[in-house]
Amino acid sequence: MTSLQLSAKEEMVERFLDAAARGDSAQVSTLLSNVPSLINQTGYSGWTALMLAARNGHYHVVEELLSHGCDKFSVNSSSQTAYDIAKFWGHRHISNLLGRTDDGCHRVLPGSDLNQHENYFSRETLDRLSGKRTDQVWLEAKQSHPDTVFLLFSSLSPMVSSSREDDDTGVETKLCRFRYDAVKDLLQKPATVLIFLGVEKRKKPSSSSSSSSSSQTREGVQEPPAWFAISTDEDTVELLKRCREKNCSFPKSPNRDLLNFNEEEAGVVAQARSVLAWHSRYSFCPTCGSSTKLEEAGYKRSCLNSDCRSLKGVHNTCYPRVDPVVIMLVIHPDGNRCLLGRKKVFPVGMFSCLAGFIEPGETMEEAVRREVEEESGVKVGPVQYVSCQPWPMPSNLMIGCLAVATSTDIKVDENEIEEARWFPRQQVIEALLRGAHPAFTVPPRQTIAHQLIRHWIGMNSNL
Repeated sequence: MTSLQLSAKEEMVERFLDAAARGDSAQVSTLLSNVPSLINQTGYSGWTALMLAARNGHYHVVEELLSHGCDKFSVNSSSQTAYDIAKFWGHRHISNLLGRTDDGCHRVLPGSDLNQHENYFSRETLDRLSGKRTDQVWLEAKQSHPDTVFLLFSSLSPMVSSSREDDDTGVETKLCRFRYDAVKDLLQKPATVLIFLGVEKRKKPSSSSSSSSSSQTREGVQEPPAWFAISTDEDTVELLKRCREKNCSFPKSPNRDLLNFNEEEAGVVAQARSVLAWHSRYSFCPTCGSSTKLEEAGYKRSCLNSDCRSLKGVHNTCYPRVDPVVIMLVIHPDGNRCLLGRKKVFPVGMFSCLAGFIEPGETMEEAVRREVEEESGVKVGPVQYVSCQPWPMPSNLMIGCLAVATSTDIKVDENEIEEARWFPRQQVIEALLRGAHPAFTVPPRQTIAHQLIRHWIGMNSNL
């Protein structure tokens, strides 16, 4: 019986993918109405219906799939999104649709590129409601509300549950979510740090079909659930006993393990971990050395010394810190090669974009030029901003740029990087598409370095 059910499911998926590939939007709509779970199912080499429709130029099918909420950021076995595929095959009308972030923006900013990828850690699934951070009555009511979600952190690592996906493509990591009753004892402990993350964004603001247990506003509209993050120094073994999920743990290698979330949860982790990391470093006032207290739902720390000058006027020591970093793909003057470097800590064979912190009083463009020359000896001329990415290790903002070299001789600063090379475009393409034996590897798709490399490849070819 099970094998027959599996065959029926496989047949349904095949029909759905075939309809998308043929451009039959009516059948796609009918199948989704009957079986909504088909929306993100994959076929050969991890191709989804959206990818097949994008490959074959079926604009109306792409529209239909997007209207049903398909995941346009999923990738196939070659690490290509539907956007990449549409661009590769020259379907610009579809790549424009897939890259669209806000209708009408192009009229206001005609030079803006609406086809930018959304970088990992960048998705905002929560409305931060910063105006509520000083409303203690509202915050306390939200904390004890039955719909409120709490995330548990220990040593800046969130508690997660892991499970192997059905298609055996890898391990799926999810945040463990707790309700008030499961964590209320932790909230009473002085060492606990609690920060308000926001409330869930409404997909359809006019809808009133959310959970009946949600709280009500004055107008009678149900409020979405609130999310909080808790950092505690309690024993991790005891904390794990609170979770009812299977295979719960606290990740030990953030640079690797925090890249396994889906896009929605990754954005929440970026916000929570960055703020908690700031709290872990600012228990004492940087101005006078006195103890500090947490305020504004976790987004401010105030000195307990009433005579401290940090209490007079605005001081950046009182608010969460974000460190800006430039990360740049340097293009050879011939346009067909790019400069990549590697550090000793990188996996064997991996090369990435050069990067460095912006110094006080320095522009983004000058930081790019300085860092490239310091690390590789290569001089840079024009610099172009591409996109940015929050990087919560501990709290950086990666500012992604392209830069054109004006010199080509490489002289590596071995204190900064181990090696740097000019890589031909075709070799980079092979590394991106993970050929059988690539000469080198690029960073994973969750990194902005990967997206900068892919952006460059797509600029002058149909990738």
